[in-house]
Amino acid sequence: MKGLLVFDLDGVLVDVAASYRETIIRTIAHFTGRRVTRDYIQEMKNRGGFNDDFHLSHLVIREFGVEARYEDVVDYFQSVFLGKNNDGLILQEQWFPRDGLLERLANNWRFAIFTGRTRGEARLTLDRFAPHLTFDPIIGNQEVENQKPAPDGLLRIRAACRDCDLLYLGDNIDDGRSARAAGVPFIGIDAHGGDLARLFEAEGARAVIASVNDLEACLP
Repeated sequence: MKGLLVFDLDGVLVDVAASYRETIIRTIAHFTGRRVTRDYIQEMKNRGGFNDDFHLSHLVIREFGVEARYEDVVDYFQSVFLGKNNDGLILQEQWFPRDGLLERLANNWRFAIFTGRTRGEARLTLDRFAPHLTFDPIIGNQEVENQKPAPDGLLRIRAACRDCDLLYLGDNIDDGRSARAAGVPFIGIDAHGGDLARLFEAEGARAVIASVNDLEACLP
């Protein structure tokens, strides 16, 4: 085995435009009556410090002049995203990797997940799209004391896999900053060709690619 590929989930393995991003938009609209765009959300995330979609939604709501309890924002957000029986917008997600990509990589690499989701929500999506693949460990936002851009999740994965060299793949500036803080090589995904590539390069990214499907070409 060459090492351990650590994947962020949203925007890397899973297209969340119609799930998480749409949930943010609907949550903000519910509390403020204003509907933001997906470009607006991306601009917010490019600032850094907005890996947590609950926090982002709550902050925008307050910036729009509405005082809402954080807990109420989270409850509404989850009612849209998860629905009543995991039948919400989570079902609108699409799997990015083409058939055979991860299976080929698994011949030489182990897989892990470091995500801003809860581990349970990550497991729902992984079991839906890739039940035959092993991702271990799965580190979510409840497994770390400090969320990205803090390095806690990557440090925890490194401690659990001392015999492996880590490589982290993410699509958010906080992913890149987390990797740099942990001393873990990083590959950034910039699907839109905007400012994100420049931000990744400033964080020392080993490579910037447009999709997880371009990953094989830049692996050792």
